[in-house]
This record gives sequence, C-alpha cells and structure tokens, in this order.
Amino acid sequence: MPPLRTALLQNSGHPGDPALNLKVLDEAAARAAADGAGLLVTSEMFLTGYAIGGGVRELAEPADGPSGRAVAEIARSHGLAVLYGYPESHAGAVHNSARLVGPDGAELANYRKTHLYGCFERDSFTPGETPVVQATVGELTVGILICYDVEFPENVRAHALAGTDLLLVPTAQMHPFEFVAESLIPVRAFESQMYIAYVNRSGPEGEFDFIGLSCLAGPDGATCLRAGRGEELLLGDVAPKLLATSRRINPYLRDRRPGLYTSLG
Repeated sequence: MPPLRTALLQNSGHPGDPALNLKVLDEAAARAAADGAGLLVTSEMFLTGYAIGGGVRELAEPADGPSGRAVAEIARSHGLAVLYGYPESHAGAVHNSARLVGPDGAELANYRKTHLYGCFERDSFTPGETPVVQATVGELTVGILICYDVEFPENVRAHALAGTDLLLVPTAQMHPFEFVAESLIPVRAFESQMYIAYVNRSGPEGEFDFIGLSCLAGPDGATCLRAGRGEELLLGDVAPKLLATSRRINPYLRDRRPGLYTSLG
C-alpha cells in the first residue's frame, strides 16, 4: 500500500469567525494538496475557535450545516480528505465534534468527544457516547478522538483492537501540559501500534495559552513530525510498510491477557 501523505494544520484561526476560518482552511488545503497530501487535519474547534464562551451554542451547527457544506466543497475542490473540529448542534444538544469528509466531499465520519475537560467543556457540551469511530482514507483505517480523550489509554487501545492504523486527534492543549504532546502521544502510538496525528491550536486565546507542539507519532515510538509553538502546516507520510513491520516485531497486542483485566471495569 502507498503511504498516505498527511498534513497537520497547527493554527487557531480567528476565534468567533467561522467564515474567516474557512478561508484559512481553504488556503491550507490548497498548499497541502499541492504537496501531495491526501488528508488534512485541523485542531479542536477549528471552525469557531475554542475560547468563545457562550458563543459555542450560538455558532454550533448540524454536521451538514452551512459550514459543513463549505468544508465539503473545500475538500472536493482540492481533492483531499479533511478532518475538522467544530461545535455540533444535534437534537437540542451541543457536542464538541470532529468531522471527516472525503476528497469527493462526502461525509466519512463524525465523532463527538466522549471525555470533557474542565468546567468550560462540561458547561458547554454534551459528551458523546460512541468510543470508536472509524473510516477509510486511501487504504488506511482512520480513527478519531479529541484532545482529552487520547489521555485515557483505554480509548487508544480500543482503537487498536478495532484495527485503527492512523488515529486523528484534533486538540486544544494548553500550558502547562506540554508533556502530553512531547511524551504521552509517542508512547500511545508505540503501545497500541498505530500512527497518531495530534494537531493543536497555538498561542493565547481567552484564558488559555495553547502550546502548539503538534506531532505525527509512529508505531515505533518515533516522532515523525513536530511543530513549534506558532502557526505551521506540517506534512509527513503514514507508511503502511512501517506499520506492518512494527506490528510484527512488537508483541503488545498479541501478548495481552484480557481475562486478567476484567476488574478494571
């Protein structure tokens, strides 16, 4: 299988202004596609901004709302899949969601964050109830988590057991939790034998100071790509050959003894 060139857009865009954020996305998609990317991944709540307080409910849209349709057109016009974070309105609730559209603009998956972090998120969102959401991009099985979700090893292991090759994690990670991006993400990729694309916001926003440090970590525990603290568009390859080799060498998933873990609930 050929590698999947993946673009990581580390950018906080324009909080509170989805129209301007769609322009940022369109420009990034054009650049990524020109460099051969088949997939572009944005940060958590990219379409609206994260620190927008009561604006969450005001700016929330259905998955197939006007912004969703605009992203679909961006994906279609540049011929690449796009994963973007946004506040989703559904059945009277608002979810912190991430939606994946294919290079033809069709929806491939929509994931609702299951583990909400802090008072702001718990006051603003309803948690999702589906732990493993997957789709196919190219010839890879792609899964989705959002930010705090990936800090629970059970979530990532569930994806590994379901066959996820590349885990997409839009995030809004702030100071002083740099160690999550620097240390935890490569370990998660190694212990569950997958690639993880962890894509953060950058710079100050409201009460938060987003740390950047987006990365693409491989199943061998190596960090293939690493951003700094500012705005960046990173591109790297997710290599099925490395996945197959690493999974053959590393015995974690084969050596598990699930019968011993039932008390963990």
